[in-house]
Amino acid sequence: MSRQTDRLLDIMARLRDPDGGCPWDLEQTFATIAPHTIEEAYEVADAIERGDMPHLKNELGDLMLQVVFHARMAEEHGHFTYEDVVGAICEKMLRRHPHVFASATIATADAQTRAWEDQKAEERRRDAARDGRVPRALDGVTPGLPALTRALKLQRRAARVGFDWDDERDVLNKIVEEIDEFRDELNGGDRARMTDELGDILFALVNLARRLDIDPESALRHGNTKFETRFRAIEDRLRADGRRPEDSSLEEMDALWREVKHKVA
Repeated sequence: MSRQTDRLLDIMARLRDPDGGCPWDLEQTFATIAPHTIEEAYEVADAIERGDMPHLKNELGDLMLQVVFHARMAEEHGHFTYEDVVGAICEKMLRRHPHVFASATIATADAQTRAWEDQKAEERRRDAARDGRVPRALDGVTPGLPALTRALKLQRRAARVGFDWDDERDVLNKIVEEIDEFRDELNGGDRARMTDELGDILFALVNLARRLDIDPESALRHGNTKFETRFRAIEDRLRADGRRPEDSSLEEMDALWREVKHKVA
């Protein structure tokens, strides 16, 4: 390992030392640290989205700290060490890239993606056999993923075994069908049924993104950023007139929205 990696491991060991370590760090468990790990991964994604390389450097460091934190706690309980984590991912990368580290031939990125998925499927089959289970197509799609990401992974798995539309227009028709079903429930006023139908709309929209090779999380993050930028432009316009959004009517703000929509990306 590098000198800086050794330094980081030593820092974490000191923080977790019952004799003079940090009280907060000593109280943490895998469960309490997990939300921070997820948050740091999103902050990495945000820095990439904004093209902010200095911020990305810092956020990658924060994410690395999460790995070191989990590995340190695991070592304290006798499960595994940081070295074991690094060794495991090295072995996995060697195994999943036989065209680089062995004699297999893979010519394109698409072929590599298919080979990667085949490798993972084989690993899932071995895991199922080891545990005495029957392997299923949707095994291993983590329930804790963000809902859009998990929907995408579920759909990709189903598509690999032939459960997929033939054409994007079929998916569009399905979206229209789900919207019509939601409209019926909206008229009925049953919140549980509306929630169910709204979920079907969102699932169908993710399916369209998958068919078009668009990441729905990235698309929605872009949409969020665009909304934020445009709404702030509305606030600026109102502030220039000595007003606030809460002092304005929806009609006024909607007119400003249509105006800034064509000026603010």
